[in-house]
Amino acid sequence: MFIVDNYALAVVLCIITMICWGSWGNTQKFVGKSWRFELFYWNYVIGMFLFSLLMAFTLGSHGSVGRDFLTDIQQISGQSWGYALLGGIIFNASNILLSASVSISGMSVAFPLGVGIALVLGVFINYLGTPKGDPLWLFTGVACVVLAIILNGMSANSVNGSENSGKNTNKGILLAALAGICMSFFYRFVAESMDVENFISPQQGLSTPYTAFVIFSSGVLLSNFVFNTLIMKKPFIGEPTTYQMYFNGNISTHLIGMLGGCIWALGTLFSYIAANKAGSAVSYALGQGAPMIAALWGIFVWKEFHGGTTKTKSYLTLMFIFFILGLGMIVYSGL
Repeated sequence: MFIVDNYALAVVLCIITMICWGSWGNTQKFVGKSWRFELFYWNYVIGMFLFSLLMAFTLGSHGSVGRDFLTDIQQISGQSWGYALLGGIIFNASNILLSASVSISGMSVAFPLGVGIALVLGVFINYLGTPKGDPLWLFTGVACVVLAIILNGMSANSVNGSENSGKNTNKGILLAALAGICMSFFYRFVAESMDVENFISPQQGLSTPYTAFVIFSSGVLLSNFVFNTLIMKKPFIGEPTTYQMYFNGNISTHLIGMLGGCIWALGTLFSYIAANKAGSAVSYALGQGAPMIAALWGIFVWKEFHGGTTKTKSYLTLMFIFFILGLGMIVYSGL
């Protein structure tokens, strides 16, 4: 089983997590004009689940240390199963709520609020569960990242100030807040199912990160039959969609959605693998810097800030300054 044996490698994996969490949305952009989010999301979830199995039978089953996947999954306690499944269900609910908020109020409202709440609450929750790292540096770094996320929202709003006119912004704000609260809990539940202190010889009844992630992904997939089916029939915005529309999609559209799920899954698995050396709070905090990665894609690839004013450029400059400062403090907190 592949595990992390030093803090430096753990930080590298956490940075990959941040890149993956901030990049999977590009796959939705590729198909967004011809493919509704509710339909894209099925491929995303299927891709996540299949990738978790691939990693469990490869990185999670080969090597000289740790329990292989099949051995590990047979000894997990019912409580550990429940924690990992619940983490998947909570994540799925939060992700759908956040996506609905984006569709109603736009990214400039949904992401700063939803991810900001998830970052602050999530770090507190994960630090209380596994208190690794200097709290002063950790929480000061988190504050800097939150400020960067707010500046990101302000810069987007300065470009698209009228984007949300006529929309039910209050509904979008409420959905983003609920999404952030839910998202702050999912990571802790999955971490609770693992022996975060010892991946080489995990305590009996607890799981390795590979097994926990398979169970987590199963929770996402199973709950999607409830959550996404409801959203398909009663969408927050737009007309209802059907399963017939999903099966009428072409192969490339389905594969792009699955790729999005694989990208997110790679980042999440790396975050859990890194938690052994970095601690759950640091791993989670670094990953939640993802909106800044998404902002980079928006600036340099999708040209979302094209035509921005001097104020927009000032917000973006300050955003990256606080983001880099925050990441540096979070990394230093674990040294």
